[in-house]
Amino acid sequence: MGAEKIIRWGIIGVGDVCELKSGPGFYKAPNSQLAAVMRRNGEKAKDFAARHNVDSWHDNAEALLTDPNITAVYIATPPAQHKDYAIAALNAGKHVYIEKPVSLNATECDAIIAAEKTSGKKVSVAHYRRYVPCFMKVGELIRSGAIGQPLMVQLDMLQPAKSKIITETDDNWRVNPALSGGGLFHDLSPHQLDLMIYWFGSVVQASGFGYNQRRFNAADDCVHGWAKFDSGVVLQGRWHYAVAQAQTRDLCEIIGTTGKLTINFFGQQVIHLTNSDGEQEIIVPNPQHIQQPMIEQVNNYFRDERDNPCSVSEAKAVMELIDCFSRPI
Repeated sequence: MGAEKIIRWGIIGVGDVCELKSGPGFYKAPNSQLAAVMRRNGEKAKDFAARHNVDSWHDNAEALLTDPNITAVYIATPPAQHKDYAIAALNAGKHVYIEKPVSLNATECDAIIAAEKTSGKKVSVAHYRRYVPCFMKVGELIRSGAIGQPLMVQLDMLQPAKSKIITETDDNWRVNPALSGGGLFHDLSPHQLDLMIYWFGSVVQASGFGYNQRRFNAADDCVHGWAKFDSGVVLQGRWHYAVAQAQTRDLCEIIGTTGKLTINFFGQQVIHLTNSDGEQEIIVPNPQHIQQPMIEQVNNYFRDERDNPCSVSEAKAVMELIDCFSRPI
């Protein structure tokens, strides 16, 4: 595959997340073209295609997967459909880029990994915060010793039941465990937990629990987790999606031997660094299409220009931590 090759993308599940966060990245990235989109609601698929100047739209996945003009497929459906669509796309000879969480649980990842090996095609997972500039800056600060040797991390994600950071959908699938794998913890924590593993190494010990404390829906709203990484860093995390508005909290605090840094995960991130040089506030603006930097890396991987920016095996490690942290009491 030469570097001059254009990756022609098709999207399965062209919903709200594709409107600004990811969709435009596929036609704005270098050597990349958004060639087709699919949504079960054909009128909405047609509307998206018209507004984003996409030549082809479909109301069923098979039509997109058999389109010879498609090189790679972005799967942006609820997680319950990720595994089957990924395998179908690989069998159809397409590269695959899967939204997070990659699957309903860690076990499902094995089938995708097996299909990838036999297909000869490539799979990447959308843990895109790895390439968002503000989080890259945090990684740079950690590696440069700005807080000394990292020792421990406190993650707090406390949100009211009607949080503004959570995308509203007609079917509210994010709090339907059959579609999402759990609740809002399964939807949002992959952003955080992937970076914990990316920054601090493999998990060597973990425990946790989840339960439905306030019973506003069928999904757990309360999750606690503890983990130790092979770097020696220890993580404690608290997630709750039904607290009072006044208790809203989105904070990651990393404490090292000579300082600490904090960052929020959602909205415009603000980094606070405290060490012997004093206290600094660092703001790195997010890109217009927050997933575009990752899409560019995936595009380069599919063009044989770099290694995999996030493999299914790496995403499986995140799912293993999610499965552990959300075990029933």
